[in-house]
Amino acid sequence: MFEIEKLKHCYGDTLVLSIPDWKAFAGEHWLLTGASGSGKTTLLHILAGILRPTEGRVKVNGCALDALSGAALDRFRGRHVGLVPQRLHLVASLTVLDNLRLAQYLAGLPQDEARTREVLRALSLEPWAEAKPPQLSQGQAQRVAIARAVVNRPQLLLADEPTAHLDDAHCAQVVDLLESQADACGATLVIATHDQRVCRRMGKQYRLGEQR
Repeated sequence: MFEIEKLKHCYGDTLVLSIPDWKAFAGEHWLLTGASGSGKTTLLHILAGILRPTEGRVKVNGCALDALSGAALDRFRGRHVGLVPQRLHLVASLTVLDNLRLAQYLAGLPQDEARTREVLRALSLEPWAEAKPPQLSQGQAQRVAIARAVVNRPQLLLADEPTAHLDDAHCAQVVDLLESQADACGATLVIATHDQRVCRRMGKQYRLGEQR
């Protein structure tokens, strides 16, 4: 589902990320670990096509991201990659339902009301469909971010520290939701975290900082 070859990324003269190779296949669930500052968020942004690496190549769903630019890259990301960022970045002025519709619009896809309602039901969000993000609890807002990430049935689902500041019960619930939604889409799942509660649950792990 994605393939990384000889990837390096620098901020100025500082090397923050170096990965000789990493290949993940469709439907696999991966844990991305590493010390603080090891480049976990940077790598997720590179996989999502938000950030271009200094060196190397990244392919997602068989497409080399460096071959795309501008609107084409934005459309590819919207249709093939779902990202749950550490800071959720929901649009506060839009309802929950409209946040999902916006994800379809930005991907250049037709509005699919049945799909948005299906995702809201799957994540127990139907009662809050017309609410706006400031009216939601943190847990509800996080579920909306997951719903937005999966509404376009991505092939790659990325989550950045999704269990930070959650108690054990909510931590388990969020990981369950991410895994179930990835499975429903047939997506490859990558969770970036240092949370040991998540580490104990996932078999496939890639640790940054050991390849430099």
